[in-house]
Amino acid sequence: MAKRRRHFTLKIIPLAAWLVIGFFAIGVTLVVGSYWAQQQTEVTQKQEVADEKAAVRAKKVAFIKRLVPTAQAMQKQYGVLTSITLAQAILESNWGTSALAKDYHNLFGIKGTDPATTKVLRTQEYVNDKWITVDGRFRVYDNDSESIRDHALLFVNGTDWNPQQYATVRAAKDYKTAAAALKTDGYATDPDYPQKLIHLIETWNLTQYDS
Repeated sequence: MAKRRRHFTLKIIPLAAWLVIGFFAIGVTLVVGSYWAQQQTEVTQKQEVADEKAAVRAKKVAFIKRLVPTAQAMQKQYGVLTSITLAQAILESNWGTSALAKDYHNLFGIKGTDPATTKVLRTQEYVNDKWITVDGRFRVYDNDSESIRDHALLFVNGTDWNPQQYATVRAAKDYKTAAAALKTDGYATDPDYPQKLIHLIETWNLTQYDS
């Protein structure tokens, strides 16, 4: 018996189907490409944020270390805790970025009366349970070390009306007692001043510099 030959018919995919497949492939490529581009952008942005935070932290650490030698010398000479001096400088000068600190090396907002050695600037003070803006005459220094020394001498000499005003600050043996004394002795008007100092000291481990 003669065998039948099989005939194979080449099936031609319609052009429309090819177009659909092509568009689908292009769509998938675009979606995948967009996803990976977005992922790469997010990674880049996170790295930039991390780098920025690292740079800010490095500047703050450099600010602290720049003040440490003079602050430690003042502790040895006058008994003012280095951690307290550093925390006050950080808080009151906003890490050395305030106009008073940058332009006049006044890290602590110390005021004066002599027009030859002071500058009038606007400042915030807490009066009658609210913050108000006032003009103050602040001392001008040639460098940060002069400011730190004058800060220590303020605690040593007190005020014109009370030479012993800051005696408890100098007598304090730990930063929490000293921070509280600054408020009770009338150094700061901000009711949260002691806690702000304590937070800075603990966050940046400033007690490591106390001699």
